[in-house]
Amino acid sequence: MPEQPEQPYEGQAIAPTGGGGAYDLAMAEAETLEKNPGGPEGTGPDRKPRSLWSDAWHDLRRNPIFIVSGLIILFLVVIAIWPQLIASGNPLDCDLSKAQEGSQPGHPFGFNGQGCDVYTRTVYGARASVQVGVFATLGVTLLGSVLGGLAGFYGGAWDGFLSRITDVFFAIPVILGGLVLLSVVSNNSVWPVIGFMVLLGWPQISRIARGSVITVKQNDYVQAARALGASNSRMLLRHIAPNALAPVIVVATIALGTYIALEATLSFLGVGLKPPTVSWGIDISSAAAYVRNAPHMLLWPSGALAITVLAFIMLGDAVRDALDPKLR
Repeated sequence: MPEQPEQPYEGQAIAPTGGGGAYDLAMAEAETLEKNPGGPEGTGPDRKPRSLWSDAWHDLRRNPIFIVSGLIILFLVVIAIWPQLIASGNPLDCDLSKAQEGSQPGHPFGFNGQGCDVYTRTVYGARASVQVGVFATLGVTLLGSVLGGLAGFYGGAWDGFLSRITDVFFAIPVILGGLVLLSVVSNNSVWPVIGFMVLLGWPQISRIARGSVITVKQNDYVQAARALGASNSRMLLRHIAPNALAPVIVVATIALGTYIALEATLSFLGVGLKPPTVSWGIDISSAAAYVRNAPHMLLWPSGALAITVLAFIMLGDAVRDALDPKLR
């Protein structure tokens, strides 16, 4: 009997070559890829490969914890910039005849010991707390990342010197250091408090950045860049820094809420922000003496502080889960 030619596979437009089923199947796959050059998701010439950051953003958008905490933080930032959007009064306008009174029409949170509207002061108090948290975190992250990154990359004497300096700063209790350093400052602005937090906060970020850089610089692509003659600055900026930032961002996000709580603690102790600055810590401190007779004075500023700190901690946890490949 004459040999029957092979039947083409379903959807195959390329004629069989007689080279065998596997060869013809490969040709069919080639034609399929030619019709759909994008290939599977994330592959092919028309699709960019997904990076760590794109994967993290993909996970964060589907994380309800990130969405809830992000909305809370967005609301806090908006009222910190434009508190008059939801509070029409002046936080410094007080009426002693209404001192310690409870909720009234137009004053839902009541009045404090000086007759000031607690609602207005709670809204305006977000400005100082958010400002301290954001700028302290930026300063700590920038200083700690630069010093720790350089120590991890170059090593040697610089690494040893920085390690001993960080040990000294780790030995200083934060609250005690604030009582000593800020007690001699008479400035009513937020900048002395921010400077103190940067001074004592950078060693933690420095240790994180140092360890991350040491881990990343041992990877093959860094060694290949070094073998091809890349300069130290190029390796740091193009190959090491983008891949070493994830742990730093996670720690900094969580630390932001911690700095807000630290500002309130220092203000409560009388060495942080000082009147006439409006702050949650100042209001909590002034309300402590009236907690039995007028608990609303303490409830609202402390509640706003707790929600803010919790929102930033939840945001940091969500970012950590998204950036940690081991949790995927």
